[in-house]
Amino acid sequence: MEELQKALNDGRSLTVSTLPDKGRCLFTSRHFSPGEVIISQEPYVAVPNKNSNDSSSRCEWCLSTRNLKKCSACQVVWYCGSTCQKTDWKLHRLECQVLSKVEKGRIKSLTPSIRLMVKLYLRRKLQVEQLACNAHTICDAELRPLATGLYPVISLINHSCLPNSVLVFEGRLAVVRAVEHIPKGTEVLISYIETAASTMTRQKALKEQYFFTCTCPRCIKAGQYDDIKESAILEGYCCKDNSCSGFLLRDPENRGFVCQECGLLREKEEIKDIEWEVKYLIEKASMCSSGNKIDASLTYKAIEKQQLELCHPFSINLMRTRETLLKIYMELQNWKEALAYCRFVIPIYERVYPRLHPLVGLQYYTCGKLEWFLGETNEAIQSLTKAVDVLRITHGTSTSFMKELLIKLEEARAEASYSLSCKDDQ
Repeated sequence: MEELQKALNDGRSLTVSTLPDKGRCLFTSRHFSPGEVIISQEPYVAVPNKNSNDSSSRCEWCLSTRNLKKCSACQVVWYCGSTCQKTDWKLHRLECQVLSKVEKGRIKSLTPSIRLMVKLYLRRKLQVEQLACNAHTICDAELRPLATGLYPVISLINHSCLPNSVLVFEGRLAVVRAVEHIPKGTEVLISYIETAASTMTRQKALKEQYFFTCTCPRCIKAGQYDDIKESAILEGYCCKDNSCSGFLLRDPENRGFVCQECGLLREKEEIKDIEWEVKYLIEKASMCSSGNKIDASLTYKAIEKQQLELCHPFSINLMRTRETLLKIYMELQNWKEALAYCRFVIPIYERVYPRLHPLVGLQYYTCGKLEWFLGETNEAIQSLTKAVDVLRITHGTSTSFMKELLIKLEEARAEASYSLSCKDDQ
């Protein structure tokens, strides 16, 4: 493949090897330091995510949401200006002819997946080359999904639940950066799935979505004591004694679950009652979360209360509930509550994700912005500094997102310095 050969020749830092149990893999042919770009690639084809509201549409080429105008011929594809339209015209010229023939009533049925397959067929028709690769969700700097794209070279990178690299996007450009020191001759690995989960849950997701069984350093520990303990913490129950931080395992006599630290038994009936109540509240929340946000917040607070009685403090379910409450309070512009839940989530993130994970950095960034807005400047400096420590590795330092973060940190420091000098003058 021409793009693969070009990527391998650029800098001569990668090689392709074929392993019996994995197929083709990317290996380093030199050392990489944390934050260093290993490989980047524009998509072979890409399609913006579909939105029911035209005001939320995106430019077909750069994914911008500003100054959008529809293609006058097909009335389906949007562009932010003539530059993007001209850049995309070679391929869109063919797709435009196809889209123009679709009945207006059926346009809404054109999902991103269908359009992606059409564009893939048309591009292959133009270039007459074979292609087989995974689709990637193109996200913005804060990991919000924007589009779907095919990246043939990036797709050679295999999965690990303990990856040495991270995939982020700069517009349409896919960028893989090292998150640890990677010696020469090491396989480049990213994560395909959400890794904040037990081994059983991760394996199930990989089997269902990608049809393979992971044998990474985390997964090969399945069934060992440390893995059983980790699963019980992430997806199990807490001890009845609030002062005990132990994890629970099933009682051999099937009476319930026993704390492995203090030996207390939680009976099955008690656990079932709380689980039933949580399930009822989650169903109730699903009916009100899209409408009245205040009602949704009250329902999720009730879910949180029940989960605090049931789940371990580092439970994934509890973490997800608090993430939802953070989002709701942000939408309600209740900044104090939003900050409280942002702070609740950070310790769990630091427990379930590697230190240099984008979500850890982004959570500190959110925390820092809220603290600064609420006048907690010194706390904001600490949070923004921690955000920079992570995100400069995962996102680099040259993007507009990172430049904005660095500016915020400098402004917060300047404000703190000014406040301190004023106190000294008094």
